[in-house]
Amino acid sequence: MSVSEIITDGARRRHWGATERLRIVEETLDGRDSIPVVARRNGVAPNLLYRWRRLMLEGGSVAVAGDDDVTSNRQVREMENRIRELERQLGRKTLEVEILKKALDRSRPKKATLLMRSPLPEGFR
Repeated sequence: MSVSEIITDGARRRHWGATERLRIVEETLDGRDSIPVVARRNGVAPNLLYRWRRLMLEGGSVAVAGDDDVTSNRQVREMENRIRELERQLGRKTLEVEILKKALDRSRPKKATLLMRSPLPEGFR
């Protein structure tokens, strides 16, 4: 008769440290075992290991090329949102400047034309 284990508790997700992730991803890079085998051996879902590997390879190439630290995805999203907001504000201000320039251009000729056509009062020099 075989023994089966039934897991009934609602265990929380396991949080992997950066050093653990790096070690596991490095195991996939040596080419001895496939990613699913490495994932099974370390108790990680294969799709999560594929994701870690992709992020490390992309982030690592960025860090090496730029000689800088890799920025987290959350920080990148925050910066992109800030850039979008600033571009929106810049567009609004540019439009306001164009409208004010047109209004100023339209108002200048009218004043000059009115002054030229209006008769000067007696004794005005």
